[in-house]
Amino acid sequence: MARSWRYGLVALAALLLAGLGFLAWQRFWPAQAAPGWRYEVAYAGIAKASALAWQGDALLTAEELKDGKGRLLRIDAQGRRSVLREGLYKPDGLVPYRNGFAYSQEGGTHPVRWFDAAGSRDLFTGINAQGLWAEGQQLYAVEDRKGEGRLLRYDATDGSLTVLREHLDEAESFTRCPDGRAFYTEKARGLVRQLSDDGRDPPALSDLREPSFLLCDRRGLWISEDSTHRARLLLWDRQSPPRAILTFLRAPQALLPRGDGYLLAEGGRNRIIALDPH
Repeated sequence: MARSWRYGLVALAALLLAGLGFLAWQRFWPAQAAPGWRYEVAYAGIAKASALAWQGDALLTAEELKDGKGRLLRIDAQGRRSVLREGLYKPDGLVPYRNGFAYSQEGGTHPVRWFDAAGSRDLFTGINAQGLWAEGQQLYAVEDRKGEGRLLRYDATDGSLTVLREHLDEAESFTRCPDGRAFYTEKARGLVRQLSDDGRDPPALSDLREPSFLLCDRRGLWISEDSTHRARLLLWDRQSPPRAILTFLRAPQALLPRGDGYLLAEGGRNRIIALDPH
């Protein structure tokens, strides 16, 4: 009987060690780049790095912290950092708009705001407003809400706000491709949908792991998966299945073009990485 107890304890200890080992592997295993790509850490120490935008040769980024601890940061060409805005509630979307920048706050009911060197003002109010996309005088925003998210379009010419879609399930990003096609995510459903004139918006991709940020360029549609462990940065050429360009990421967020490569905010590791083809 004593021997059986010992065997049982040894087996239990082995299972616990295996479980801890699996958790540690998920947490600390480094990101991996696909053949033809390489990455390196561009900026470390950016808490919950989320949004990215260029201001000339300076980089703007957001620290997606809640409870009024979020900030917008500016990193100049020499790497010097300064705070542009603080006291924010999970700042997430950030885009150039009307000779300034617009940003959103995902942490509750807050205004989407615009600012330039002279000042700032509220544009409209969103609930858990996240991804932003600008086209001329129009600004698109999506709301990260369970079953109640909306796709919104603000028009600066008359200050109007139009609800384009509603009852979305954790929509996080909207983008338009060079050919005019537009896409948005429903993270909770693992979907990327294509915006259609009839409002049906068929799924373009499904069975994804918490799809979040979208960017479309000459290479195709990029999708980052906002998953805590083993997240991926995918590239879809709209002909073949999506290809994983980076794997073993932790909560990747915005992707920003930089030359022939990109910058990627990896919120789960508090950093921004540079991704380049080779």
